Amino acid sequence: MTTTQSPTQARGATLELRQPPPLAVYVHLPWCARKCPYCDFNSHEQHGDLPERAYVDALLLDLETQLPRVWGRRLESIFIGGGTPSLFSPEAVDELLSGLRARLPWRPDMEVTLEANPGTAERGFFRGYRDAGVNRLSLGIQSFDPTLLQEIGRIHDDADAHAAIAQAQAAGFDEVNLDLMFGLPRQSLAQGLADLETAIAARPSHISWYQLTLEPNTLFAARPPVLPAEEIVDELFAQGQCVLEHAGYTRYEISAYAGAGSECRHNRNYWEFGDYLGLGAGAHGKITDVTGQTVTRLLKPRHPEAYLRDPRAISLAPIEPRSLPFEFMLNALRLTAGVPAELFPERTGLALEGISPVLARARARGLLDADRAFLRATEPGLRFLNDLLEMFLDHHDEAP
Repeated sequence: MTTTQSPTQARGATLELRQPPPLAVYVHLPWCARKCPYCDFNSHEQHGDLPERAYVDALLLDLETQLPRVWGRRLESIFIGGGTPSLFSPEAVDELLSGLRARLPWRPDMEVTLEANPGTAERGFFRGYRDAGVNRLSLGIQSFDPTLLQEIGRIHDDADAHAAIAQAQAAGFDEVNLDLMFGLPRQSLAQGLADLETAIAARPSHISWYQLTLEPNTLFAARPPVLPAEEIVDELFAQGQCVLEHAGYTRYEISAYAGAGSECRHNRNYWEFGDYLGLGAGAHGKITDVTGQTVTRLLKPRHPEAYLRDPRAISLAPIEPRSLPFEFMLNALRLTAGVPAELFPERTGLALEGISPVLARARARGLLDADRAFLRATEPGLRFLNDLLEMFLDHHDEAP
């Protein structure tokens, strides 16, 4: 275990944290059938048998080790991500959720999300996942165009995608998210809009629609594909927004569109700077300690073999007070409606007045809404969010 200095001692600052925020759990299942060339997540191609039994045992031991940090707190949501979590059997997921339920109190209308790929084998698990307690399925469709699916290295085709959506709905999932990407290699405006229209026709409760980016340490970064011209991507985004809005999907976060009542509660907790435990290889968490007046990042060993050797291993990285404004805004300003201004002192323990100069500069540049009751990016602020966030990073660098 590694630690750094307490942030309450850093640069003489003092936090005033009065109550912990809502608590969620993220579970990372790191294996996948084949690593996608654009993927920079902690995912590892499966070779041989999947160590389901050993990994679920490790996850529950991991949880036991972290429980003292969250005694008495209720769990608001669970998100099982990867990798490809749907490689795990319904029995393994059931055991995991049963273990979580036995160790932490759950809110009555608990949201439990599992990411799944549209492959044939995984589709057979959907009803079992629903019976195990998963009530929200997130399908990694990415595109319905068979040529584009091949371009981005996906191992499913358009028929698999349609079958997965149908089987998810038949299995009793009222909450189904479809992950879609745009700006794919050689993608035309017509292809991008066709993907959206096809997704909407399936009537999922939620659509995540995000632009392909070439991340470091990926195959695409090493061998970049031919991407569409910037003007095509911009026009696709503009027209796509209208298509989604006309179909009844509200954009509530930069890349997230929800039908009525179907926003992702788990992701909203991230964006509102809530707390979460991270379980699994490479998982990370954030925990607010009102007693110790700290906000701390918790990091787990990245490689599955290292994690399985010692699932109790954890690194702690307290967030210094001068870094908290940037960390908060990095999440909160992704929400199109922003957050109430009072959420800043509630979640960071810092007075809003401490960042008044940077707020004033952001408003003067038209990147932050003039309504002082909210911290909300304007439309230009959302479009140029990195520029807006850099202002808070500069403020961090200037902090005494």
